[in-house]
Amino acid sequence: MDAPKVLSRILVASPERAQEADADMAIVHLVQAGDVAAFDRLIVRYRERVLGIIYHMTSNREDAADLTQDTFIKAFQSIQRFGGQSSFFTWLYRIAVNTTLSHLRKHRLRSFFSLEKIDSDEPVSKEIIAALTDNSGAERDTYVRELQEKLNEALQKLSTKHRTVVTLFEIDGLSHQEIAEIMDSSVGTVRSRLHYAKQLLQSELQPYMRR
Repeated sequence: MDAPKVLSRILVASPERAQEADADMAIVHLVQAGDVAAFDRLIVRYRERVLGIIYHMTSNREDAADLTQDTFIKAFQSIQRFGGQSSFFTWLYRIAVNTTLSHLRKHRLRSFFSLEKIDSDEPVSKEIIAALTDNSGAERDTYVRELQEKLNEALQKLSTKHRTVVTLFEIDGLSHQEIAEIMDSSVGTVRSRLHYAKQLLQSELQPYMRR
């Protein structure tokens, strides 16, 4: 994960998302009408975003690249059945998430978190920042590695659905509504899963931070 932000922020979809959806549908209609090359425009538009979310779900660049390719292949093969009930963005992300979850279940890859960014507004994160500030050099590197392991151990106690919601919310900045559409669940379920994950991660991190 891009940070032990521990799920404190609430994001909303950008105003530009509606315009983006309209532009996507125009391209989808071209592909459905037989302009196969038009699909490349969708790949260019979304490849990096799909690659990013899959990488943070797998923590493996090679797997992420392969799964991104699989996602677009599946999307192209199924595009004739896409009727616009949701945005293409949401539909594509659902394919990416389901493809990755299938891979995770098969290979049991469960490393999500990294310490590249930290949200200083979160109480647990403040303790992390303080510990990182107090340590330097080899001591800091050791602390980061140990904390990384602790975070990943905590994530292993979450179901794949909970970890996926965490990743979509914290890494890609999707709103509760968008995650609900991707996960085929209610907004209430998304919020509940985020709350549960936050409580578990905090309880797992607190003893470690007080050592």
